[in-house]
Amino acid sequence: GIEMRGQHSGSATVRDTVGTGYYRIDLHPTPAGRSYVDIGCFPFQIPLGALISRDAGNLLAGAKNIGTTHITNGAYRVHPVEWSIGVAVGALSHMCQEHRVEPARIRSDDGLLRELQALLTEKLGVQLAWPERIRTLAEGVALW
Repeated sequence: GIEMRGQHSGSATVRDTVGTGYYRIDLHPTPAGRSYVDIGCFPFQIPLGALISRDAGNLLAGAKNIGTTHITNGAYRVHPVEWSIGVAVGALSHMCQEHRVEPARIRSDDGLLRELQALLTEKLGVQLAWPERIRTLAEGVALW
């Protein structure tokens, strides 16, 4: 969250970005009685690595089931981010079939990764990064 990273430090950037998202870290109470958590966070990128299973070569996470922590899931679990993940998985699946490779190969090969990112941006209109002035927004500043 913003408190941990510092007011204007911004979110981390990732080389394997396949989309963006922005929502507070919002965790609802649990059956164990833990209280509600609502923490501000910076606009973030969706890393391709979070969509690819480490244990099953051709299994992809296509929505809320991505590889993330319980805490960051509070920001990843909302519909706009979920839809961006779905678009990325669809494009990745297409490329895997076209190149006859498993998803991890596309992530590890710089040329294939750039091809996937070009497909996402140029053909599908996906935003892969936030402008710096937005990525480092302080809490309470609206994006629109």
